[in-house]
Amino acid sequence: MTKALLICAGITVFGGCCLAAGPTRGKTTAGGKETAAPKEKVMENTIYDFTVKNAEGGAYPLAGLRGKVVLIVNVASKCGFTPQYEGLEELHKKYAEQGLVVLGFPCNQFGDQEPGTNAEIQRFCRLTYGVTFPVLGKLEVNGPGADPLYVYLKKTVPGVLGSEAIKWNFTKFLVDRTGHVLARYASATKPEALAADIEKALAPATLKAGGK
Repeated sequence: MTKALLICAGITVFGGCCLAAGPTRGKTTAGGKETAAPKEKVMENTIYDFTVKNAEGGAYPLAGLRGKVVLIVNVASKCGFTPQYEGLEELHKKYAEQGLVVLGFPCNQFGDQEPGTNAEIQRFCRLTYGVTFPVLGKLEVNGPGADPLYVYLKKTVPGVLGSEAIKWNFTKFLVDRTGHVLARYASATKPEALAADIEKALAPATLKAGGK
């Protein structure tokens, strides 16, 4: 196990997934998922209210993703979890036609594991993992410089014991077709483990189309 992976694993020992709604904060279900307490006012917003930057520095309005199921991941090139790019790409290939959009957000706040420029990150993702889903511009996910999108995501679905801070690279948020956050997954949760939840989020529109 690499040093980076040991660091990552230490940070994410809690693992699991946090759902966007639940009766009490920090209540763990039999399936290992943790429900989060409802937040006042937060749920009035959706990811469509936010515009982020693409790798070239241009505007990337998330309103353009209306009707899609979105998987948002803060990524890094030098982390023990970096090989999860492979699993994320597989999810993209398998479900994109059904309406899934995977979005990678490079972040250098965890162990300086994403030090490169946006151009260098794009080249790394393409050449090392054959990534074809959007990897957008670098941003911050914690602290006073946190991107407004991540402020919203963290408040909507806090982590274990109500902690809002992103713990490490490759934390994942699943968003439904109406722009609301369904669940939050720890760094150690592999992309393939999200397949059932993604299929469930995709299912309503799929079933409706099939019933015509």
